[in-house]
Amino acid sequence: MNSLFTGPVRPVFYFLASLIFFLASSDLYAQPGQQLKKIPLQINQISLYAELAQTDKDRARGLMYRQQLEKDHGMLFVFEQELPVCFWMKNTPLPLSIAFITQQGVISNIEHMQPFSTESHCPVVPIKYALEMEQGWFEQQQIQAGDAVLHLPH
Repeated sequence: MNSLFTGPVRPVFYFLASLIFFLASSDLYAQPGQQLKKIPLQINQISLYAELAQTDKDRARGLMYRQQLEKDHGMLFVFEQELPVCFWMKNTPLPLSIAFITQQGVISNIEHMQPFSTESHCPVVPIKYALEMEQGWFEQQQIQAGDAVLHLPH
């Protein structure tokens, strides 16, 4: 009886099996342990702290798998240049609000995002920063489009 995984198919099978194992154990998909630098920010006299997501890897993971955020804490996504970048909530169990922020530090728009959704949320203009907070945080603090975010990294 011939096995399905002999001959020329065997190396392909082992390569694909190794690739699947690597992707399944990749840091990008790891759930715990993301330790990012935190910085203080200020909007309308309101202080908050944000973890910095500055690398492609950190931006891709974002707040995936997080079960909670500390009070007045969020994540600041920093891009090298202004871009019309969109966000989604795949693998993110927390309901979040996102403020899209221009290079000048002005909030262009705020969107609400639902857990595990693949719906895209986009800025109305190209942005250099995006700040994710617990859903409703911006409204609770009376923060809106046009407000300035202070102490952003360059």
